[in-house]
Amino acid sequence: MAAKKMAAGLIAVLTAVCMMWEPAFVQAASSKADLNKPYIALGADLSDSERAEVLRLLDVTEEELKDYTVATVSNEMEHEYLDSFLSAELIGSRALSSVKVVGKGKGNGIKVTTKNISYCTTGMYQNALATAGVENVDVTVAGPTSISGTAALVGTMEAYENMTGDAIEADNVEAATNELVVTSELGETIGDQKKAEELVGAVKDIVVGEEIKDPQEIEEKVTETANQLEISLSEEDKQQIVDLMEKISHLDLDVSALKQQVQELYDRLSGLDIDISEADMDSFFAGIGSWASDLWNSIKGFFGGLFS
Repeated sequence: MAAKKMAAGLIAVLTAVCMMWEPAFVQAASSKADLNKPYIALGADLSDSERAEVLRLLDVTEEELKDYTVATVSNEMEHEYLDSFLSAELIGSRALSSVKVVGKGKGNGIKVTTKNISYCTTGMYQNALATAGVENVDVTVAGPTSISGTAALVGTMEAYENMTGDAIEADNVEAATNELVVTSELGETIGDQKKAEELVGAVKDIVVGEEIKDPQEIEEKVTETANQLEISLSEEDKQQIVDLMEKISHLDLDVSALKQQVQELYDRLSGLDIDISEADMDSFFAGIGSWASDLWNSIKGFFGGLFS
């Protein structure tokens, strides 16, 4: 624990040093023009009145739609993505989830707002979209009435592909969809959606940061992290998380990018009593710059000699 507190203190000191360089970076990032056209994906089965309500919630008029790229998401598409992870009853027979996606400059991260969404939290969407490889977007998810919102992920990923021209890898799409469902179901089971977000996010951070692929080692990390967060997992819940993390472990993800896109969650995790892995800290300082990485390596060497 003392070593952990010392590491946390070092991060605080070095972060303060980094702040001296931050204004120039932020200014450069914010001056970058956004060349992407905003995008709206509407549920294909919305009635006229439901469409009007969804557009109101998305803060877009019919007249303003001409400034957007507009597409529809069908119930068939929802089943194509979700059938492997959800019951047909929960997916439903009508496509109602609708999303507005606006591209933003570097440093924005993934920001999500939900309206009339009962099953998925903003953090769950953020985590899943980061796994998919989505970056720097503002997303608004809306339903005409209270709906689960799981199918909205389909429209968001389609929007991102169309906006950027970059196809999301099929394995990332599957893992992201799986993650949204697993986290949502875990939140229902343990009765705490925030805790579910934190557990899945923390384990993903460890698995990606330490490049863990062995199922047994992943299971150990799931158990350790759940204990640290004081979450009691059933064997079924634990196995679902392990299976998800096995998929994620084979994706080309970078832990620094995950933190940048879902900063709110990882800021929250940094304030909890969760062990900070050396690989995680290496990645953190490498993301700042080579000078920070060199400084961190020097500090590690010094304290390593002190405690050896």
